[in-house]
Amino acid sequence: MSPAGCPHVNGFKVDNWRQNLRVIYQCFVWSGSVETRKRKAKSCICHLCGAHLNRLHSCLNCVFFGCFAKKHIHEHAKNKRHNLVSNWSLIRYRRGDRVVNSIDLLYGGIYCFLCQDYIYDKDMEQIAKEEQRKAWKLQGVGEKYSTWEPTKREMELLRHNPKRRKITSNCTIGLRGLINLGNTCFMNCIVQALTHTPLLRDFFLSDRHKCEMQSNSCLVCEMSQLFQEFYSGHRSPHIPFRLLHLVWTHARHLAGYEQQDAHEFLIAALDVLHRHCKGDDNGKKSNNPNNCNCIIDQIFTGGLQSDVTCQVCHGVSTTIDPFWDISLDLPGSSTPFWPLSPGGDGSTLNGESHLTGATTLTDCLRRFTRPEHLGSGAKIKCSGCHSYQESTKQLTMKKLPIVACFHLKRFEHSAKLRRKITTYVSFPLELDMTPFMASSKESRMNGQYQQSIDVFNNDNKYSLFAVVNHQGTLESGHYTTFIRQHKDQWFKCDDAIITKASIKDVLDSEGYLLFYHKQFLEYE
Repeated sequence: MSPAGCPHVNGFKVDNWRQNLRVIYQCFVWSGSVETRKRKAKSCICHLCGAHLNRLHSCLNCVFFGCFAKKHIHEHAKNKRHNLVSNWSLIRYRRGDRVVNSIDLLYGGIYCFLCQDYIYDKDMEQIAKEEQRKAWKLQGVGEKYSTWEPTKREMELLRHNPKRRKITSNCTIGLRGLINLGNTCFMNCIVQALTHTPLLRDFFLSDRHKCEMQSNSCLVCEMSQLFQEFYSGHRSPHIPFRLLHLVWTHARHLAGYEQQDAHEFLIAALDVLHRHCKGDDNGKKSNNPNNCNCIIDQIFTGGLQSDVTCQVCHGVSTTIDPFWDISLDLPGSSTPFWPLSPGGDGSTLNGESHLTGATTLTDCLRRFTRPEHLGSGAKIKCSGCHSYQESTKQLTMKKLPIVACFHLKRFEHSAKLRRKITTYVSFPLELDMTPFMASSKESRMNGQYQQSIDVFNNDNKYSLFAVVNHQGTLESGHYTTFIRQHKDQWFKCDDAIITKASIKDVLDSEGYLLFYHKQFLEYE
């Protein structure tokens, strides 16, 4: 079809075509009332094979329904010279003695056999949208998500400002340094990670925050402004003084110019953002363990399943708790890091190997999800035995977040010592969380689980997009961040200085906070 659109559709726009089109959408496409839905179910079948499915289309010239997949509508168009069909609706369109369009009865799309393509017409599209909204209202669904369309004022602005910024694979928009305001590298490194979180970026750049707080006190409003600054194209370092002030205001334990922990700042920032964007969920039902549909919980919240098993009756008590990050113990800490055999437990999972003797992220996750005997000093009251018994506890992932953040516990604070653990941990560019899911544990217990790699199952696969590192000691150190700008393009953010980095630089770094993004998302 030409860029100008279908040249045949104007032949349909005669007489009372708008009202006819509305009736067709009401009866055969959206079907808002119970009566019209019953009528559609009875009448909308292929007149040749009697099927309901197979991409049913209707002729726009006569009352004929035919399968698109089995080409029954094609046969009708060829034999009757009725060449305009529709997917799940009925439109009359004459071109002399020839009807050249049909309508898709499932989505309402119009197909032209002369153009051999689905066609778009602004007037018809407007009628389709209006009738769709009426049908939703009749069904009690309410207003569903609709794509953004510019207003008349926005169209005028676009016309008067024709210059556009082209995004290429080498584009550096979004890369911007941050001025250190006095030991604030802990804040700068987290800001860099958050501003390069894809879904968070999309949320703030689409202006979806509806503020319900007093002016100048909302951290979400400031983050929105920060995203605008980062993606404005300016190259000079940004001074985040307002962000620092709001952090001091809403997270007072982080106030002052002392060096703070980047992980502690991340959790505090997510908590304040979560509290300040409560009004953005539009009352939609949440589907995460935190029972909140704000953008923070949509992206970062997962569900951690804890199974406590009685050693006497083997009864299991299960709880599911929300989490924003997973803190992992490291070898070298005072917490026993149980040796993991590289032989029988899948040592090459996620592309990692024990050949070099290095501890891997997968090792840490295995350690995190292994059953732990609680001992005689931590007996729990078993609901089955009705008495206090020894038990084992095992953690697994019940629901994975879109962004998984792993905190490697490098700072050890105990009664005897305070130190930094510098053990090198190998982490992959791509991570498969399937072995650590609660569903995988249940499959293993039922003898059904196989650890073979399924290239078609991408539900639990993640890609690395940011790494926060700490250089120095517990008393004196500095935070930097590696961020992924495009596929396989990495940059090192060191306060105001941004430099290009290689994948080797990233994977060879020590690693303190690791940010992974789901590779595939389900549309909701």
